[in-house]
Amino acid sequence: MADTDHDTTAAPGEEPRLSPGDQAKVDAFLKKGVNSVERKPFKPIRLLLLLVVVVTTLSVLSQLLAKWAGVY
Repeated sequence: MADTDHDTTAAPGEEPRLSPGDQAKVDAFLKKGVNSVERKPFKPIRLLLLLVVVVTTLSVLSQLLAKWAGVY
């Protein structure tokens, strides 16, 4: 089975997997475009709160629509 790991770090006593020229190309690519954008840290609590607000809002709207339509 071929080794598909793209890790460029070598264990002590081993040679690096990439030549210095190739490593420079990889580093340059990672510093440009979408890879260079600093992102805010992911906040799962904020996502959970947003989900609760959206579900609650849709539930209330569906209840109001059911009363308005005379379902109950």
